[in-house]
Amino acid sequence: MQVSELKQKFFEFFGEGEVSVYFAPGRVNLIGEHTDYNAGFVFPCALSFGIYCLVRKTDLKVFRFRDIKVPNAFDIALEDLSKPVGKEWVNYPIGVIAQFIKNGMPPKSGLDVMFAGFVPMGAGLSSSAAVEVVTGTAFSDIFGYEVSKKDIALYGQRAEHEYAGVKCGIMDQFISAHGAKDHATFLNCDTLEYELVPVKLDGAKIVISNTNSPHKLESSAYNERVAQCNAAVEAIKPYKNINKLGEISWEEFLKVEDKIADPIARKRARHVVSEIKRTTDAVAALKAGDIAKFGLLMNGSHDSLRDDYDVTGLELDTMVNEGRKIEGVIGTRMTGGGFGGCTVSIVKDEAVDTFIAQVGANYEKVTGLKPLFYVAEIGDGGHKVE
Repeated sequence: MQVSELKQKFFEFFGEGEVSVYFAPGRVNLIGEHTDYNAGFVFPCALSFGIYCLVRKTDLKVFRFRDIKVPNAFDIALEDLSKPVGKEWVNYPIGVIAQFIKNGMPPKSGLDVMFAGFVPMGAGLSSSAAVEVVTGTAFSDIFGYEVSKKDIALYGQRAEHEYAGVKCGIMDQFISAHGAKDHATFLNCDTLEYELVPVKLDGAKIVISNTNSPHKLESSAYNERVAQCNAAVEAIKPYKNINKLGEISWEEFLKVEDKIADPIARKRARHVVSEIKRTTDAVAALKAGDIAKFGLLMNGSHDSLRDDYDVTGLELDTMVNEGRKIEGVIGTRMTGGGFGGCTVSIVKDEAVDTFIAQVGANYEKVTGLKPLFYVAEIGDGGHKVE
């Protein structure tokens, strides 16, 4: 949908007049899964599709929220902008606005706000983070508040914690805010230091495969894994004083792994620490032009997420298994939280059509679900369009 068409939708909701347009992308994580809330490394890139937010100031003392795909509309008085609204979608933007208010940056007028999402919901490509980042980008610009991209990302993370009840890490919001065209972001989730790394896949493409089984790592399962990782940290502490699993190297972990009495916590920790090593090794391989090694590390990541972190399931495992049968697939893994959603694969140019046709057909035979495929383009982070 073109920006001109989005404006027409806005006019249908709110009437003709000037309107500002903002955008924030979804993301795909190439490697480094469930490491962000453990103070580890991740390596995501922003996608060219995402969430648009159209905004207009009004003389009303209310924010009027609309979404072109959701029937529920919300008119919220300025004094109520920090209050959650049940379990409704509007909590994501409200949660971000609440962070501005807490930090002494209240709304200066009413707003008409319309969201238009082009990140598949439930696909694990961070539609919620894109909503949060585009909200922060629009709010700060429309009211003239100078807020860094880092703070916008942090506001989005806090919104997720406080308004959605998910104790997520910083990766999704950070990459949606900081993404850069044709680059992936090598992010230290502990210090928030990052490096933009050119993604040069000569003769290959990034292919995202949507299982069409919605990402189902609910807040309870997510928070359970956070707790298991924390339990592993407590078991390791008498032998190495750490506060997060990201603070211990793979070599050090092997020496103390048997000190984690709970076998489930031990498996969770094994995934996190090994995944951090895979991520740093994968970035080094990409910089060296060794795409084959990068692909092998992607494969290892999926196997660890399946065997040690237990977040894959039939749909994701089937998609990966079928992908690995195709000649020309350099690497393939689940991406995102897990239990549905998407896989990400690096596929040689000449094999992309075969990959989509054969993996799609075989996946549908096993699961009864018809998948969707996207040849990914890497885009920029949150910004004003016009």
